[in-house]
Amino acid sequence: MVEVRVARLGHDSSTNSYVVILQEKDGNRLLPIWIGQPEAESIVMQMNNIKRERPLTHDLCKNLIVGLGGSLRRVQITKVQKNTYYAELHVASANGLVQIDARPSDSIAIALRLSAPIFAQESLLTAIEEGDGDEEESPAPRPSAGDELNAEQLKEHLEKLRPEDFGKFNL
Repeated sequence: MVEVRVARLGHDSSTNSYVVILQEKDGNRLLPIWIGQPEAESIVMQMNNIKRERPLTHDLCKNLIVGLGGSLRRVQITKVQKNTYYAELHVASANGLVQIDARPSDSIAIALRLSAPIFAQESLLTAIEEGDGDEEESPAPRPSAGDELNAEQLKEHLEKLRPEDFGKFNL
């Protein structure tokens, strides 16, 4: 397993879906995972410290883990089968360590909320070539921390992201 971080999130206009790009923590290899809009919004909200008045689903999961005396030790993205990625939440409690099957998108959103490390199976990472980055183009602006965005504004922000905003990757 290799530790990864959320590097970027963008919209793939060819499939009208969202892509979270994980990058190895101390390297350049990437893992793109296509995810749904609600999960993309949840990840972006957490990355930008956007808070809602009431807890959303991933906030609820965080509250359940903490409220039951557990801690999220790590998230592992374990495999891909038939174009479906699999992940596990590793939750420690008084009863020991429990591995919970989960979607990677949900796992990432929960890990961000609990500051837990994210790991990916090494075979899932894709190397990128040196010099692929285009530093001349600036990325799409992020909403400022503390900005309250409604779902439509957040969707518009995600749709304005260009492939260049998350590196040279064929989508």
